[in-house]
Amino acid sequence: MAGLLEGVKVVDLTHYLSGPYCTKLLATLGADVVKIERPRSGDRMRQFGPFACEIPVNPPLQRGERENPTLASPGMNGSETGAWFLYLNTSKQSVTLDLKSHLGKEVLLKLAQSADIVVENFAPGVMDRLGLSYDRLKQENPALVMTSISNFGQTGPYRDWKAEELNLYATGGLMNITGEPDQEPLKEGAPLAQLGAGQNAFVATMTALMYAEDTGVGQQIDLSIAEYATNVLENALMQYSYSGQEYSRVGNRGYGRSAWGIYPCGDGYVGIIAGPDQNWPEVANIMEREELADPKYASRQGRLLHADEVDALMLPWLPDNEKVNIFKAGQEHGLGFAFVSTMKDLLEMEQLESRGYYVELDHPVAGTLKYPGPPISPHTPIEPWVYRRAPLLGEHNREVIVSRLGYSNQDFQTMQSQGVI
Repeated sequence: MAGLLEGVKVVDLTHYLSGPYCTKLLATLGADVVKIERPRSGDRMRQFGPFACEIPVNPPLQRGERENPTLASPGMNGSETGAWFLYLNTSKQSVTLDLKSHLGKEVLLKLAQSADIVVENFAPGVMDRLGLSYDRLKQENPALVMTSISNFGQTGPYRDWKAEELNLYATGGLMNITGEPDQEPLKEGAPLAQLGAGQNAFVATMTALMYAEDTGVGQQIDLSIAEYATNVLENALMQYSYSGQEYSRVGNRGYGRSAWGIYPCGDGYVGIIAGPDQNWPEVANIMEREELADPKYASRQGRLLHADEVDALMLPWLPDNEKVNIFKAGQEHGLGFAFVSTMKDLLEMEQLESRGYYVELDHPVAGTLKYPGPPISPHTPIEPWVYRRAPLLGEHNREVIVSRLGYSNQDFQTMQSQGVI
């Protein structure tokens, strides 16, 4: 299948999380994405586990390096079967290129000449120092869109500061509203700030591409990961802006109310959502506790004032019932119950299976694995998504450099011998 973005050419200068997630979305929509990686080592995300195959023993630490138990040493298995890399780089091509070399820059500029999009997430200033700034690239291609993703943006006093997910989640404000009210702030389990920034980058890139196709004028997009986190603070930032009142952490008891949060049950955890108010008496029926139908619990305010009483009435029933049964019972009575899925639950979920959500891809080193499918499922006769396995390191060097760009076999061999590719 060709995909909705058939014919769109992307040069992918990204690594780790946010940038590769942006280009993953482009690639699985059918764009021709050429991922540029460092010769021999590639994207460092290749070395992060878990791994589908046994990996070599880590080499001795070099001076200044810290122990990382999830980091694999270079080598076939360690470079090719890391779960993060396999997930983030489906449907892409891999070309190794030393961007500090004259020949490497030359190849990159030739790729940019015919590209529609360049996505990069180097630290601010790196592209300039490489001689590959947007001003330089648009000399080759005035309609080029370049999306630059960085921790804090291309300008401002924090521009050059280092950060990982913990810093970005905290600095953007999300950590301040996550956790129990009487405990320290917490971080989400997933790298939400970076993956969310990748989604924003994808949307911004598509918008700029539409503009470039209409006008012939490209542009550079400056996307800050920390600003993404600030964008999704729900009403916390507005609340403080309007009233000066800080948003309080509420933990699993949503908005401080009872029967609105995560509770333990017989085989895990379940989400009890009490609304709408007119359906509250159904909770008493489901849990076989007449006391829960007391009028003092019928409103949100009442359940807030008597939260501990409501929880005490519900909790004895929950351990005797399984999460999926609780979820279905609530839904059947018009209540927005949920359950906390484990990874096993997700892989076996009847809803996802019925929609054909998962995709199986065969990898020559990692084997056949099941991958999360498309983020949307349009009901059209057109298949918009393209799914191919993640590439091996440098797998498409000859195809891109010789066949696409027109370099000779002798040129290709020279690049190999000089370590350019």
